[in-house]
Amino acid sequence: MILIVGLGNPGSEYENTRHNIGRDFVKSFAKDKKVGDLTPEKKFKSLVAKGAVEKEKIVLAAPETFMNKSGQAVAPLALFYKIKPARIFVIHDDTDLKLGQTKLSFGKHSAGHKGVESVIKALKTMKFWRLRVGVAGKKDIPAEKIILRKFTPEETKLIKKISKKTAEALDLIVSEGPEKAMNEYNQN
Repeated sequence: MILIVGLGNPGSEYENTRHNIGRDFVKSFAKDKKVGDLTPEKKFKSLVAKGAVEKEKIVLAAPETFMNKSGQAVAPLALFYKIKPARIFVIHDDTDLKLGQTKLSFGKHSAGHKGVESVIKALKTMKFWRLRVGVAGKKDIPAEKIILRKFTPEETKLIKKISKKTAEALDLIVSEGPEKAMNEYNQN
């Protein structure tokens, strides 16, 4: 069983913002894979869907906590479903990558991402997978001015391609393992 978590902030004012790319992706992945609707699960402080991709059982989650409290959702999910950190995949925005770039990494520091910091703290380890999705434009703009911006119509087209690429990476993770997926996902 694997746990796929899309980080973001709850509430309509954050929908389609760069900071919510992980959360939005998990919602669309659940629909595309016909895993079922993400439904509120208070004990996990998340929207959750359970199902299978290929023959692998998966749990999809979109925390209902704010980004900097994401660990409060991830740790209880991992504990309840007995999922080891190495089988957890966290999808999140990354302002160190330009818009359209993606990177799958394992066991890395948070690089200042508050949601990832919260997950590391709650799991007491960095040994989980991260699907990082670039949301930055120009490097001279501070992260806090980028993350709550909505995508332009042109950027939305690119995000759809990245969403498809991320779904393909997750399919590959399930069928052939994350190491194989890393080779393809990290190519830009």
